Amino acid sequence: MAASYSIPVGVEEVELRFKNSRFIGVVGPAASVEEARAFIDSVRAKYPDAGHHVYAFAAGYGATVTHGMSDDREPSGTAGRPALAVVQGAGVGDVVVVIVRYFGGTKLGTGGLVKAYTETAQAALAAVSYEEKVELVRARTALGYEFYEICKLQIESCGGQIEAEDFGGEVKLTLSIGAEHLAQLQTAVQDLTSGRVLVELMPQD
Repeated sequence: MAASYSIPVGVEEVELRFKNSRFIGVVGPAASVEEARAFIDSVRAKYPDAGHHVYAFAAGYGATVTHGMSDDREPSGTAGRPALAVVQGAGVGDVVVVIVRYFGGTKLGTGGLVKAYTETAQAALAAVSYEEKVELVRARTALGYEFYEICKLQIESCGGQIEAEDFGGEVKLTLSIGAEHLAQLQTAVQDLTSGRVLVELMPQD
């Protein structure tokens, strides 16, 4: 599980030409499928007269990533798939690329289309700035009231954040923490409570 990954900051556009056809690559952040589709719709609205609006996105990263793509009426496999291959190969997450094409009068052929969409996607991803996003996981624990304060302090010292507290016969905590710090927290809590309190990773939604 990756501790962090790169995500795009802001929106960038590039334009390339292949045999007089214009290829405009637009890249931006998309942390969810809904954000990706909203971004795609915004690019379609900006360039409504274009012949094609090809896209590829990776919402999330690693084990929780959702990919999407569309050839948008280009020959199957010549547009969306090459663009998605570039996105996957870039090692970034939360990203969407839309490639707008204005036909220039000369057919590019299958190989030409693959080359054009691949290079436009590469140029777009190279143009945008990136920042590191820490991969968070959710965990839970149940503990006696005598351990509440020391465990709460330990969670905070490991960079975790308590999302919910349930005070009943025992205290039940739901928390989020950087993936790389979970094992450290689990070990520390076990040591502090002589093994009587366990921090468990919650299953992904």
